[in-house]
Amino acid sequence: MQPATSRSAVEPTPADPTVDSDPTVGIDLDDPGAAEKPRRGRPRSEEAERAILHATWRLLAEHRSITGLSVEAVAQEAGVGKATIYRRWPGKEALIIAAIEATEVTPAALAGRSLREDLVSVLDNMRRQAIDNRGDGLMGIVAGEIRNHPELHRRYHEVVVEKRRAILRDLLQRGVDSGELRADLPMEVLMDLVAGPILVRKLVRENASLDPELPGQLADALLGGIRARS
Repeated sequence: MQPATSRSAVEPTPADPTVDSDPTVGIDLDDPGAAEKPRRGRPRSEEAERAILHATWRLLAEHRSITGLSVEAVAQEAGVGKATIYRRWPGKEALIIAAIEATEVTPAALAGRSLREDLVSVLDNMRRQAIDNRGDGLMGIVAGEIRNHPELHRRYHEVVVEKRRAILRDLLQRGVDSGELRADLPMEVLMDLVAGPILVRKLVRENASLDPELPGQLADALLGGIRARS
């Protein structure tokens, strides 16, 4: 006999038959032919999670509001029961953090051959993150509304922002230690100088270019300085 599985106290319903029976769970919602692809056996847990995160992305982008998002709406959009969501995340804020984290672009490994090459790589990762359509609605919401949700704000910085900044901090510290970068500037100032231009183009100047050439141009401007030379 299999041991009984304990249910979380926050689980709102006693069962969730859609995990086993709903044919839409697990379909790649960005693939127009996904619904026609053959399926074998019971839907896997990761398929349900993928459908839930897709639904969260779409609803946040549509409503552009954390307050306007509900677990019920996500469940309906994903074609699952609420219990499927509550078994994975304790509430709406945890679900939103998971959706944001899932939109993260995996950083390219830093080659370590030169400071400029690695700086271009870090900047290009930021550029690709900024133009990722999945994260587009999320980024605007995070910038405009997340401070009204203290726990969500804390977790966003812990899970997303600090991971990105740690990569940049390590790279710039390497440049300071090697004598390639000024040691008289606070590290936070150096980091803001690097990250600022792409964030401004994404969040302030809606139609500004984020072309592939931008990281190299920014890296050269940062490393060379902007003061004219006589």
